[in-house]
Amino acid sequence: MRKVSRTIGIVLFIALGMLLCGCGSNESADTDVRGGDGDGSFVVGVTLLTEEHPFYRELKAALLEQGEKRNLRLIIQSCNMDLPTQTTQIENFITRGVDAMVVCPAKSAGIAGAIRKANKESIPFFTADIAAQGGDVVSHIASDNVEGGHRAGEHLAELLDGKGKVAIINCPEVQSVQDRVRGFREAVGKYPGIEIVDDQSADAKRDVAVTVTENLLQKHSRLDGIFAINDSSALGALAAIENARRNEIVLIGYDGDPEARQKIKSGSALKADVVQYPREIGKATADTVADYLQGKEVPDVVPVEVGLIDRESLLKEEN
Repeated sequence: MRKVSRTIGIVLFIALGMLLCGCGSNESADTDVRGGDGDGSFVVGVTLLTEEHPFYRELKAALLEQGEKRNLRLIIQSCNMDLPTQTTQIENFITRGVDAMVVCPAKSAGIAGAIRKANKESIPFFTADIAAQGGDVVSHIASDNVEGGHRAGEHLAELLDGKGKVAIINCPEVQSVQDRVRGFREAVGKYPGIEIVDDQSADAKRDVAVTVTENLLQKHSRLDGIFAINDSSALGALAAIENARRNEIVLIGYDGDPEARQKIKSGSALKADVVQYPREIGKATADTVADYLQGKEVPDVVPVEVGLIDRESLLKEEN
């Protein structure tokens, strides 16, 4: 019996030693993950702007799906629209030694310092949806936001018969929003009868947009139209418009979120949305990163088409 007990003890000791060795190697792999598991895969650190928004959940799902097909191991985190958090996430990816990074910047200019840190470590850097202002970015993959702004402006002008006073609910810290607003201004600028009377930031947040729109309605006794740079802003603006019983105002949003689609179909003041295709952005991002890491040339900018939906087109979809 003693011999059996001793044998069991030795086996357990060896097993424990192997387990400890295994734990040690996993910890080492976690701090330096370049080259994946030696299977030809690449490790890519991703920091999203948020996962609260349906847009980014769709983008993430497509990124994971296409990333798996292209042999990318994705480490995906969200900064919840907070620049310091995103900067820390990027620094952690640098420490872990990822093969590449994909970032949807919380602040287009503010993220430049973190990008330069990655550049110093020769880690290829890509941006998706929101462009960065500064640092060396291999490729930017996003909706054609200037064209989206054009579509919003043209449709608003059409609904207003080419005349009226309009306002913009903005978020100027973000490059993609700057592009949307530029396109919108260019489009309505072709109509002498349309005057942009105000341009206020709501930080792309629904609750802030409610307050901003309430102030706009008090400030401007006559306001014919509003362009909101995303659906969070549009839905906040819609709440303020409905509370003030100013449903004659024509509101145009941007994104094509499910709630916004329902509001458009119901015949509310939200008349149309520029539609982005986040799954296409996610797929194109995975493909661009994989191509680059495999030694192929990739474009500086990968534009993804946008569309426009209104009540008529949404009702057609149901039939």
